[in-house]
Amino acid sequence: MSPARRGVLLACLLLLASHTFASAAELTGQQVLEAIDRGKRYLQRTQKSNGSWVPAGNARWRIGTTSLALLALINTGETKDNPVVAKGLDFLRKTELPDDTYESSLMIQALAAAKDGKKDLGRILSLVNKLERWQIPAGENAGSWGYGGGGGGDRSNGQFAILGLREAQEAGVPVDRKVWERARQHWILSQNPDGGWGYTGRGGDASRGSMTVAGIASLVITDAMVRLGEDELLPDGTPNCCTNTKEDDALKRACDWLGQHFSIARNPETNSWYLYYMYGLERAGRLSGKRFFGEGLAKHDWYREGAEQFVATQSIASGSWRADGIDGDETIGTTLVLLYLSKGFAPVLINKLEHGPRAPNGLDLATSDWNRHPNDVRNLTQYITGLPKWPKLLNWQTVSLPAATLPDLLQAPVLFLNGSDPLQFTDPDVALLREFVSSGGFLYAEAACRSKAFDASFRELVTRMYPPNLPGSGDAKLKLLPPEHAVFRAEFPLDPSTVELWGVDVGCRTSIIYSPNDWSCLWDKWTSFEVPKRPVPLVSMIDKANRVGVNVIAYATGRELVNKLDQQEQAGLDGEKDRVARGLIEIARIRHTGGWDAAPQAIRNLMLALNKTSGALGSTKVPDLTPLDVNLFNYPILYMHGRNNFTLNQQERDRLKEYLSRGGLLFADSCCGAVQFDKSFRELVAQLLPEAKLERIPADHEMFSAAIGHDLRQVRRRELDTNAADPSQALQTVTKLGEPFFEGVQLDGKFVVIYSKYDLSCALERQAAVNCSGYVHEDAVKLAVNIVLFALLQ
Repeated sequence: MSPARRGVLLACLLLLASHTFASAAELTGQQVLEAIDRGKRYLQRTQKSNGSWVPAGNARWRIGTTSLALLALINTGETKDNPVVAKGLDFLRKTELPDDTYESSLMIQALAAAKDGKKDLGRILSLVNKLERWQIPAGENAGSWGYGGGGGGDRSNGQFAILGLREAQEAGVPVDRKVWERARQHWILSQNPDGGWGYTGRGGDASRGSMTVAGIASLVITDAMVRLGEDELLPDGTPNCCTNTKEDDALKRACDWLGQHFSIARNPETNSWYLYYMYGLERAGRLSGKRFFGEGLAKHDWYREGAEQFVATQSIASGSWRADGIDGDETIGTTLVLLYLSKGFAPVLINKLEHGPRAPNGLDLATSDWNRHPNDVRNLTQYITGLPKWPKLLNWQTVSLPAATLPDLLQAPVLFLNGSDPLQFTDPDVALLREFVSSGGFLYAEAACRSKAFDASFRELVTRMYPPNLPGSGDAKLKLLPPEHAVFRAEFPLDPSTVELWGVDVGCRTSIIYSPNDWSCLWDKWTSFEVPKRPVPLVSMIDKANRVGVNVIAYATGRELVNKLDQQEQAGLDGEKDRVARGLIEIARIRHTGGWDAAPQAIRNLMLALNKTSGALGSTKVPDLTPLDVNLFNYPILYMHGRNNFTLNQQERDRLKEYLSRGGLLFADSCCGAVQFDKSFRELVAQLLPEAKLERIPADHEMFSAAIGHDLRQVRRRELDTNAADPSQALQTVTKLGEPFFEGVQLDGKFVVIYSKYDLSCALERQAAVNCSGYVHEDAVKLAVNIVLFALLQ
């Protein structure tokens, strides 16, 4: 086909698609990143020559404003080595210590966020001593704070004191346990009957949004601090894991209040302090693990809704934000919005599943057995963010059955299931979990308290998910993982003889891992700081439990994570109903004996990406054919992938050879670079086309060019490092940027075979386990889209 005709055909496809699938533009991760970048540039421009930031007309608050600006810059990815950040830190280190609760707390947070070794610990300790002295000892505001050493106290000062003390303790500066106990008691006793909080007093001040989000965060923080060191070992030396089974009623009532009064346009129940409220909303959502506040039609995705508002209201001229009151200062307003956007934007690593029998109202759970260890996933996520190969900020969240949909579950790559009671999943619940796994999700389960009842019911759950007569379930059975399994070396080298893990192989990898041991109890006890008098054996147990958890998460994700908005967008695509099978482009999969269905959603996901990124009308209904199927010649592209050796009989080979001779294209890849499939596929090509051979396709070929779809002359590919053969070493993967490596066979100047010995299909499903050699997800999608478009146009 001539270049002119190709251009006309592609233009027609794009035009037809734009009329068929046009939809309102949605917020993208790139838009948020651009808004963050503009806000950062505003802060960098407005820094004073001495390194400080000063709110308009009020130099009195320069320490607090400078601390907020530094927090915003650091949380958007800048480090202490950035000249602007370094200059701001220098100002904080040389200025006088503040005599105010707000500024003391903010200075602690900024210095702690810089993570500059022990340089700032002395200054942080002095500020901690002040905040401890300033805590109100008695009266209706006992346990809270006022403006420094005087005043009657209020919950705004109170939340800032808690935030500062938390960061101090995380940095290694100890805080008196009684301070945490008094602070927690204050928030519990001052909660209004409706579940919210007012500004001050006990019950006399009406609930408002800004104080309720402050209460949610404060309850989460103080609960974690108060429980540290409480009877952590039983008399026999085993960890005390199963005495804390009561749900935090105060926290639940507060989240319910916020769901009922939720707004991203104003501070609920008041008309002021809007950005201050939004700054607290981010913290409440992130620390509580809530993606949504509210139920049913009133369910609000707090981060997306807020981010949409902020992207739309950013000043085009300056890149700043402002609202009312103190929020009206552009510097302060911009810092609050940047903290909201950057912290909430971080990838969601784990969904923790809320499950169990329902209460009589049909909405709430009758028990909190799913949450035996309230801080388990939160702590594991925080631990992972401190490891060198992972992003420096990760989120987690809870998701509830039976209200959850497939896109809800796919918001995170890992779904964590825990409990001690027998599981009570309905048939629709089981079907949803099976669909989650088949869509690329990973299920990680543990028996809390080493519960035999949970163990038996989980094994039954796997059988219900994959009964023997289920088409395509293959060998999906729960089996003890062998010592050579990659999970035991995914991040740390583990001794398989001391770590019992079971798994179910689904698709490209082990997609379900189950532990009959309660490692999450020990995650719940982990801290980033040293707990006084904690028994040394317990510290060792916690460290081992963390390593087990990290290895499972590293194996499941391959450490390939994307921001929250892109996760949500991808989850929406993955959960989208299939289009009618009459699209302009249809691809059929070839059945064979080498694991033909290892990545069952790969081509569907490819067609969704094709429809979204290139405008072509691809069918997401993907038929599975044997080479002898009478409909074989109806499809311009046939697809093969697998993990194992395979053979085709002579009749099947003859049929495929005829298909290729008529101009059809065979597109194939080896799942995770499996050498067995690679060997068999090369033998098949030699049998089909003995007069030709697979040859490297040059990286400058037009199929990798922007003229087809995406510029792919340089792509990212993940490979195992040289230590892969040493079982005593952790598996190390290296992501390299280089030319795409594809091979092909041409007949009469037209490609009839295009093959990748590196993985595409598992990456299309986001099933890139740590031992999976192949292209990273984003580049795999673009490569596959380009190849399909090229095949259509050649």
